[in-house]
Parts: sequence; C-alpha cells; structure tokens
Amino acid sequence: MRSLAALLTLVVAAALIGSIAVVRQIHRPTRRWRDVAGARLLYGIPWGSLVVIAFVLCVYLFVQDGITDFDDPVTIPFRAWSYFYPLGMATAAFSHAGPGHLVGNLAGTVVVAPLAEYAWGHFPDSDTKTATATDTDAATDDRDRTRAADAWRTDPRIRAFVLFPLAVIGIGLTTSLFALGPVIGFSGVVFAFAGFAIVHYPIATIVGTLGVQSVILRLYYALQEPIRVYTAEPSPPSAPSWAGIAIQGHAIGLFLGFVLGIALLERRNARPNPLFLWLAILLFGFSKNLWAIYWFGGENTYVLFQGPGIAVVAVLALVVTLSMTASEKPLLSQRVERLLARMDASTPASDSDSENGTRSAVARPLELASGRRDGDGTATARLDRIREIVGDTAGPRRAARQSNWIASLTRKRTAFMAVLCILAILAGIAIPANFLVVEDATASSDAAVEIEDYTVEYVEGVPNGLVSGIGIDAIESDEGLESSGVIVASEQRNVWLEAVSAQRLSFTGEETVYVGGAGWREAVHVERTGWEPVGNDTVYQVWIEDGGDRRLAHESNESRAEARIAGRNVTIDSDGGEFVLEVQSDGTEPVATTPVPAENETASAGGLSFERENESIYAAADGTRVAVASEERYDEY
Repeated sequence: MRSLAALLTLVVAAALIGSIAVVRQIHRPTRRWRDVAGARLLYGIPWGSLVVIAFVLCVYLFVQDGITDFDDPVTIPFRAWSYFYPLGMATAAFSHAGPGHLVGNLAGTVVVAPLAEYAWGHFPDSDTKTATATDTDAATDDRDRTRAADAWRTDPRIRAFVLFPLAVIGIGLTTSLFALGPVIGFSGVVFAFAGFAIVHYPIATIVGTLGVQSVILRLYYALQEPIRVYTAEPSPPSAPSWAGIAIQGHAIGLFLGFVLGIALLERRNARPNPLFLWLAILLFGFSKNLWAIYWFGGENTYVLFQGPGIAVVAVLALVVTLSMTASEKPLLSQRVERLLARMDASTPASDSDSENGTRSAVARPLELASGRRDGDGTATARLDRIREIVGDTAGPRRAARQSNWIASLTRKRTAFMAVLCILAILAGIAIPANFLVVEDATASSDAAVEIEDYTVEYVEGVPNGLVSGIGIDAIESDEGLESSGVIVASEQRNVWLEAVSAQRLSFTGEETVYVGGAGWREAVHVERTGWEPVGNDTVYQVWIEDGGDRRLAHESNESRAEARIAGRNVTIDSDGGEFVLEVQSDGTEPVATTPVPAENETASAGGLSFERENESIYAAADGTRVAVASEERYDEY
C-alpha cells in the first residue's frame, strides 16, 4: 500500500509539472514572467515572503515543539491571553493550533504575500520606474541596481531580507496586541497581506484567494495522501465553523493592510479601478466570513447576526473604495461653503494686520465674496449664529480657522478618515479584554494536577474565567457562560482555558492536554468511564493522569434504571472511584449494594442476581432476566 501511495504521489507531481511545461511552450507572452517579476523583486524572487514562511515554520517546530509531535504542538502558553503576559502577545500571531491551521495560513501566505511584496518592491520607486520601462535582461538589471544602491533603505537586499520581514513581524505584533480574546495564528497577518494586495491588484488578489489558495491546499493534501479512505461516523458536539473564527482579528489585519496600501498609493500618486476594487473587497469579505458577527447564548448556543453582517461588509467595501477613488471635491456643498466664506470674511483683522492696513491672503478673496451686507445687523447676526454652531469659543479668529478646515475636507479624505476610524474602533474594543487578570487559578479539588505554574482539573458548572472580572455585569452574571470540562489555568501567565469541554469528553472518552512553555511540554491525560442505566442519565467518573499518577477527578450523581425486577429498583452509583449497583425494594429493607461485576462475571445483592455480558448488565429474579445498564461507549475522533 505504501509503494502504491508513493507511486501515485509521483504520478500527481508528474502530471502537474507536465501540464505546466506544455502550457509554457504554447504560451508566448510579450514579456517573460522572469522579466516582470525582476522589475520589482530581487532576481525575480519574493525573498521576504520566503523568510516569513520559514520564520513561521520555525516557531511551530521549535517554539511550539511541533518537531516532537507535529500533530499536537504546545498551544496554551502561546496565545494572546493578556497584556500582562508578554510571551503570549509576542508569539500568538506566529503560532498555530495544529497542522491544519498552519498549512491553511501558509497557503494563504504563499498566495497574497508575494503580491504584497511585489507591490511594495525591493527597489526604490525611481529604480522601479526605470526597470519597468526597460526590457533588458532582468538579471543584469538586478546586479546593476544592487551595486548602485547607496543607502541601506534603498538596498534591495536589505529591503528583501530585513525590512519586509520586520514589517510583517510588526504587523503580527499589532494584530496580537489588539485582537479580541486569546487568539492564535498567522491569519491576521495573512489578511493584512490581502488588504494591501487588494488595494494594488484587486482582480489578481481575488483570483488568488478564491481559486489559487484552494488549488495549493488540495495539491498539498493530494501529494501527502493520494488515496484517502473516509468512514462515515458520528462527530462530537462542536460549535459551528464560523464561531471558531477570530473575525475581529481578521478585520484588524485587513484594515491595517488597507491603510498601508492606501498610504503607498498616495505616495505614488496612483488610483485603482473603483469597480474592480469594490468588487474584490466585497467578494473577499463574503468568502472569508467577515459577515459572521456572532455572540454566545446560553446552554452552548451561538447567535449569528448574518443579516447585519452582510450589510456591514457592503458598507465597508464602499467606504474603502471611496477612500482611494473618490473625487477631490469638497465634502460640503457650495451653499455651506459660501456661508463659511462670509463668516471668514467678516472676521476682524488681527492687530498686526491692522497696523499694516492689510488683510490676510485668505480673508481678502472671501471678503469680496461676502458683499458686506451687514448694515442692518441681520447678516452679522446670522454669521454669529454660524460661529456658535461650529464651536466658536475662543473668538472669531478661531472660528475662521475651524471653518477653513471644514471647508478643506474632500470626499476622498473624509472616506480615508472613516477607514482610520474603523481601524481604531476594531482595535479599541479589544483593549479592555486584554487587561484580563486571572486572580485565582487555585484548584477547586484535591484531584487537580499542578505542573509548574499550571493547574489542570476537571470541573462542571464554574464561571467562565475568560469573561469574569472584565467589568461587564450582564456578561459575568449570564449562566450561559459557565464552563464544564478540563480547565487549564495559570495566574502567572493569566491563562484560563476550557481545554476540553465536558461534551467532547463524553463523546471521545479520553483526551490529552499539553501544557508547557518555550522549549518544554508535559502531557496530562484525561479519561472518562461510565455506565448508562436503562432509560436514565449516565453515571460516570473522570480520571486525570500525569506521569503515571492517576487520580479521580470527578464523580457524577447516581442514576436509577427504569426497569423493575421483582418489585425492586436498581440504581448505579459511583463510590470512591468504584461503580456499584444498589438494590432497593418498596418495603423497609435497607439498600443492598454490590460492585459492578467484571466482564463475564456475576454478582448478587438484595435478592437480585447480576450478570455482566460484554458491555451490558442483566438483573435476574424468579425466572425474569432484564437488562438494567450498559457501559458507556465512546468514539475516536
């Protein structure tokens, strides 16, 4: 089977390479791709993107210890928990929750990072223009421009290998600092790449993100596993896919990319096609689930505001488009401008102006426009009212300055200010939550595991530590935000995490939680066992094991089977880590108990005989034999 898989991998690779080779032969562009790429990139290669990809891989392998277990990296200490935990804030944007998370973000990086790097360029603007207008050999141009670089900021090698990666790291730290919740992943930076690229190449970016990225992912998995067998099986209870997306973090990255892209366009005095730009932003926002605005309800429910979310994406697409393509016409109408001009014209000259017998250059033309119709005091009163509206609290000269500033606002500038305001709002809403302090991470039971500064325990119905203490009473008192499952907490790291929910554990039966830090990890194994009385709730135990030390972490309440045998009721209970059968009659006889028999063995209590066959327990009396309980079954996931 392995030889067949290896052969199929070679076939897939050969088919792809052969297809590319044939298309290259029949497609004869006017300029080679090598020349096009070499016009802006050193030797035509996006070195900065490659350095960034290598850096993210190194974080996964060596910081998160993915090199020890690629499928299960250490994630808990590398989330953006709080401003009081610098390690998490510094590493969250470059760490990942697992191999699928890593591969997905790197596939997005491969698509949009080179576009962003190409738009920025390894060469100064003047050199870029020269290279674009010249069709000489790209390699010769690269060498000439490299030798001609006379400053570190214009040196293509510095720009490719230092400045671009440093800018990416800065963007990553920004997304961590202003992301809402304990985020992890490079996706915020990927969205910043996309925002920057959309501004410059809207159609190429949308084709890449909607098509090429999917092709790269499918190619990766096909080469890794040419034939994969799927078996239909139930899945554990889980939140909807959109509830696991850091929408706010993605939006911050996207708008940060927009702002940087707009700044570069303004510097180069260029504008994108408004239709292409608007369409690309709209399609990108819809395809990347930026409309999925949600909040938490009670009892593991989630509230999705998809209608308002769609409207928000549509409005944001329009605002961003206007910030780059709107006209330079004044925002205010001509009528309002004339009123402001009259107010400015009526402003008395300063002492220095009076001494010279002149008016300012701004006031003179406005004075001509006013017509000086204030003989009866009516016009003066109106202008005084205008000054009052625009905030004249420091005299007429200040009112004139304010009116001039308002009149100077253009439609394009106003839209760009709106983009900046949106970015500020997205970042500002995360600041209170990021001041989270875990005040009490002590164990609530003797069965908790203490590893360095971590506390790992299984609890049910406790307040969610991620929202307690942030000062919002409506959230803190909401019973729907209680947590049940394996809790990992650390006061030193300001960590509080429901690492495994009680629902998931009831489905899988066992889970492993990794805690640790830079360069170390330790595993905590959690196991659930239980018996289900016929027609009633399961009675279960939860055990925690650390380094061979196995301890009982939780026992559920007793539960009675619906079946009655010879006038007797059978109840299953957990007592000190042992499952017992309790038999009780309607009379005054005391409750009789016996441990649950081992597999294919029998036991008796209270006049009933119990027999265990495989995963079921049967009770017998007076020739009647009834199933009273079955062992809880779990599915691997």
